[in-house]
Order: sequence, then structure tokens, then C-alpha cells
Amino acid sequence: MGLTTANWAELAALIIAVVATTPLLGGYLARVYATPAVATGSGEAARPAPGDRVFLAIERPIYRLCGIDPDGEQRWTTYAYSLLAFSLVSVLVLYLQLRLQGHLPLNPDHFKGLTAPLSFNTSVSFLTNTNWQNYGDGVVSQLTQMAGLAFHNFVSAACGAAVAVAVVRGLVRRRADTIGNFWVDMVRTCVRVLLPLAFLAALVFASQGVIQNFHGARTVTTVAGHTQVLPGGPVASQEAIKEGGQNGGGFFGANSAHPYENPNGVTNFLQLWLILAIPFAFTAMFGRMSGRRKQGWVVFAAMFGLWLLSAVLAMHFEAAGSVKLTQAGASQAVVAHQGGGNMEGKEVRFGSATSGLYATTTTGTSNGAVIASHDSMTPLGGSVALVNMMFGEVSPGGTGSGLYGMLIFALLAVFIAGLMVGRTPEFLGKKIQAAEMKLVVLYILFVPLVILGFAGTAIVLRTPQNSLANPGPHGLTEMVYAYTSSANNNGSAFGGLSGNTDWFNTTLGLCMLVGRFFLMVPALGIAGSLGRKQLTPATSGTFPTDTVLFGGLLVGVVIIVVGLTFFPVVALGPVVEHLVGHF
Repeated sequence: MGLTTANWAELAALIIAVVATTPLLGGYLARVYATPAVATGSGEAARPAPGDRVFLAIERPIYRLCGIDPDGEQRWTTYAYSLLAFSLVSVLVLYLQLRLQGHLPLNPDHFKGLTAPLSFNTSVSFLTNTNWQNYGDGVVSQLTQMAGLAFHNFVSAACGAAVAVAVVRGLVRRRADTIGNFWVDMVRTCVRVLLPLAFLAALVFASQGVIQNFHGARTVTTVAGHTQVLPGGPVASQEAIKEGGQNGGGFFGANSAHPYENPNGVTNFLQLWLILAIPFAFTAMFGRMSGRRKQGWVVFAAMFGLWLLSAVLAMHFEAAGSVKLTQAGASQAVVAHQGGGNMEGKEVRFGSATSGLYATTTTGTSNGAVIASHDSMTPLGGSVALVNMMFGEVSPGGTGSGLYGMLIFALLAVFIAGLMVGRTPEFLGKKIQAAEMKLVVLYILFVPLVILGFAGTAIVLRTPQNSLANPGPHGLTEMVYAYTSSANNNGSAFGGLSGNTDWFNTTLGLCMLVGRFFLMVPALGIAGSLGRKQLTPATSGTFPTDTVLFGGLLVGVVIIVVGLTFFPVVALGPVVEHLVGHF
């Protein structure tokens, strides 16, 4: 078995769509986030942004109502305090809404409030852009879906975008004490980027058969005389921001494998593009705002190379099929009545290769949506999805988070290059010194610490072990996948782990908080530190960072750092499982 012509054509069409829209959307983002130079001497343009006449009429009342000065700027500490304060208030509101939803309107199916541990996990999950869903179907009301979960789909993505823009400002400004205004960056992201994109995508989804109504579940009689329950709800509108904001939390428990969320190949392709469009576009935005478009394309190429490699590998492993199915006598060939490959846990509408493409796209970003059971992927196919998240989701990552994550790796790469040639490392004319490197190290260590710490603890305790459906190396992979997904704010899962327990609701929630805010704050600290520095003129000894060589170094640093950190647990999990199946 191998990839068919149709599989390659689908991948090629997605590549063309992403490459074509990256500079267009990236240029628009640069105009959205452009601010007056504020005596910084940066290359930021102070030109009017597209759609000002319409968008300003929406934004100005918001600023007045909230007491925001749209022309005021913040130091990095104030920017971080604003981010944390907004997050604290919003997560408390969502927690109360989940607990009290049985007493709130727009609840046609009369769902009760969630338990305290599940409400904690769910509210933290949507706050952090993780969208891990321990609650399943028949639990969350339509009001909670729209005013709670969908609201956080917008603002959590906007918070990630705001931090990314602040980091870019820190890199390009000279002797500046400020890095922008969190409130303005968040409002502009929601109003000018996410809302228009989600509105258009929702129209397309609804036109293709995705549900969009306020009905409760309805019992109907089929042609055969049987009864069937048909769900209702505002699905298309949530599906649009779920993918466009790299959130991943589906209206139904089956997520994008559900035909009411993802009915056909058109909606599936649109979902793939929505997942990738904004993260890749942020690289073009970075190139425009820094005045160095080649630098933006180098970051794009590093992200794109990691994504494409993982996509081809996962598509191949899933299309090649499962050794165990072959040993059992099952045919995995492509014929008229079956798609071929490893079809266990797959939707027949999409097939094995497309499921591999979707899995790597959703784990290379912070999306986490699924069209197949990742738990049923081949050992090596599942390991690709797992390693994608271990990279820190920088291929291409989430809305904003992918860009600032890759820029952190870029600082580490120039530091290593500087050590190799005996020079003070520089990036975009800024010297990378001890203060920045301490924050880089913290950024890189926090997530592996909670993943390996919690997974190692859980695997030896009886209660967490009881949540595993499988023993041996696959059970280890299920456990590590859960904590990796949570700490990297992804939200996908190996379905063999039952996560709706007090232990997992609590520990996974803590991982989500660490993976979000313990990375955002160091990133903002780096932005503030670099923004205060003067540019250093390039010399013959300056290591250029807008070349193919640096792009290769950047990819190498990502792979080496992740390999040194996670190789033992990957070897004991999916690699051992693969070898056991072959020998």
C-alpha cells in the first residue's frame, strides 16, 4: 500500500492554498497591528488599516465602555498583568456558567450544571486555547456553547496573537520601553481578523450541510420505521472559529469526524486550510513589521518543512496499513469499495491518508480537532502526531503562539551559532545576552517538566492507571499523549484514556495553565528586554539569519532540543509498540 494520486493531489492543493494566502493574509495582519513608531525608530508603518471606516465604528464603543485608551502603550510588565487579569476574570465567568447552566436560558435539552472538577478542567481548557473535552455529548447547553466556549475560542486565539505581536515589536523597536497595548491588540484581532474570517467560513460550512440552528434534539421516524434522535444547535458558527482560531473543541464529541460538523471533502479541505492559514500568515506579518521579508520567509520555511515532513510521514504510515491487520488476514488494498490502508478508527468519507494529513495538521498547530481516532493510528503514525506536539507546536503552531515559539527557538539558534564562532549572538541587530537566554531556557523547560513529571507520576499510581484501556507501550503512549496535548495546549487525545476523573481533570488543567501562561510571560519578558536595546550595525562577522543555512540550523535546533528531551519516552512507547508488532 502507498499514497494514491488523489492523496498527493490533495496535499498539493493544500500546499498551494497555504503558500498563496500566506503573504496576502500576512500583509493584512501587518496593517492591522501597525502602530505609530512612538519614537522607537522601528520600521512599523503608521498607515490606516484596511476597513477602518467599518471596524473603528465597532472598536471605539468597546474602548469607551471598557475605559481603554487606544493610543496608550504598555511596558511588558503591564502588558503581562493585563493578559493575566483578563484571563483570570474570563475563566471565573466560564466556570460559573458551566456550574450554573441548568438555571440559565437557551438550554432546550435541559442539561444540568457540570461537576466542580469537570468545570475547572473545561473552563481552563477553553481559556488556554487547549479545548480538551472531557465532557462528551449531551452535557453542554447552547448558551454555554455560544457565550462560553465559542467566546473563548475567539479571545484565547486573540491573546496568543497579541503576545506574538508584542514579541515582534520588541524585536524591531529601538530603545523603547513599551511593546504595545494588550487590550487594543486583542480587540483588533477579534474584530478585524477572527470575526470576519469566521463569518465567511460559517456561511460556507452552513451551505455544505453543517447544522446552524437553535433547535434541541429531535426524535424522528426514519423511512425504515425506526426512530432516530437528530441533534441541533449553532454548529457552523462554532466550527468556523474552532478551526480558524486553532482551538479544536468540537460541538459534538466525535469532533470533525461527525457528519454534522464536517459533512464532505469540501468542508474537510476548508478546515485544513483554516487550521494552517493564520499561523503561517504570522510569519509574513513578522517579515513585514520587521522590514525584513526574507527573515519572515525563513521562519515560514522552517515551520513549513517540519509540517510537510510530518504530513508525508503520517500519510505514508497510515496508507501503508497495520501489520496486525495484515497478519489477521484483512485486506488493506485500495479497491472500489474501500479506501485502503489502516482504516481502523477512520471515517470512510476521508480514508487513511487524509486522516494522517489531518492528524499532523491539527497537532502541528494548537488545534486538536480530529477526523479519526488517533488512538487507532499505527504506532509510527501516532508517534508523528505525538512528536509534533512535543516540538512545542511550532509547525506552524497556534494563532500567534507558533510564531513566538519559533522566534524563541531562533534566539536559541543564534546563541548556539554565536558560541560556535566566538561572537556575541545577534538577531535582527539585537544582542542576545544573559537576560534573554535565562528566559529562553525557562520557556523551553517548563513544558517538558510538567509533561514528564505528571506522566511519570500517573503511570505508577493505581488510580490513573485504571483510566488506561491498554497495557504496555501503547498505554504509556496514551498517558504521555494526554499530558503532552494538555501542556502544549493542543487538546487532541488518544481515546483509550478516560480523562473524566478528578485526577485527570485537575492535573491536565494544571498542565494547560503552565503550558499557556508560563510561556507567555517569559516571551513578553524577552520582548521587553529586547525592545529597550539599540540596534547593532551588521559587520562581516555577523551571522546572517535570513538565509537557507540559518533555516536549516533553526530546524536542527528544534529537532535536537526535542529529541534530547523526549526521545526516551517516545522510544519506550510508540517505537517499542512498532517493533513488537513486527518481530
